[in-house]
Amino acid sequence: MMKKSVVSKEYQNLQKDFLTLQENWKKSINPESITPNLDKAPMSAGVPAAALTSINFKIPLFLQWIEEINGLLSQKNPELETKLAGISALLNEETAIRWIDEAFSFNSMYFASFAEENGLEEWIPQFLAETALRPYLQLIAEKIQHEITHAVPGAGCPVCGEPARLAVLEDEGKKVMTCPRCLAHWHAKRIECAHCGNDDHKTIQYITIEGDASSQIQVCEKCTGYIKVIDTRQYLSKPSAAMLDLNTIHLDFVAQEQGYQAVGEAKSGSALSRGDRH
Repeated sequence: MMKKSVVSKEYQNLQKDFLTLQENWKKSINPESITPNLDKAPMSAGVPAAALTSINFKIPLFLQWIEEINGLLSQKNPELETKLAGISALLNEETAIRWIDEAFSFNSMYFASFAEENGLEEWIPQFLAETALRPYLQLIAEKIQHEITHAVPGAGCPVCGEPARLAVLEDEGKKVMTCPRCLAHWHAKRIECAHCGNDDHKTIQYITIEGDASSQIQVCEKCTGYIKVIDTRQYLSKPSAAMLDLNTIHLDFVAQEQGYQAVGEAKSGSALSRGDRH
């Protein structure tokens, strides 16, 4: 299988700028405003820890971050400036709280309808909300990482619920799942589907990419789900999970072109847990 495409340098640089912004924002969050509740019963049923965490959001801060994202997007893509200009006027405290809740629960339908009602491009509201939410998710992950050892197959990231899609190989080939959204990580069996838990080596296959010895796509014939497996031991410097995910987007295209899915067909029940925010 040939390598299909790569993300442009400009887009990679833009993402790096967003990651830098998020790192800076994270420093302005009071860690005491985040109180995780590691309730084992719901977590063992696949409810992400973030859904059980109490967060005292500072709404003015969240709104300020939206402004900063808009500023960066306009600066890098002047053609977006007019499209982003009216957003500040649409956001008040009530809308910001709604955005946080809907970004938490991956509610794409809400954001699509918000965009339509307000004449915005469809991707803009969810992108803004998700980008501004991530520093909180990453702080939750940092606080509870020591308690995160494994995930429930099909439930996605045990911290934020993002569908599992990326693993790295470490040390002597240990497979470590890693979340590009909240940066949590956890161990997984080498031969195991992250979506349905299938561990039958006959129905777990690998797609390799010509000219890219460090990347594989692990596919499951049982649920048709896939994840990307990257051997970062071959990297001179290890990128963050978010950049690794972006830089290997060609693997997603390859997998999906061959009929595999990012979430797997056996996942239906687990998606419910993502919205169970308390």
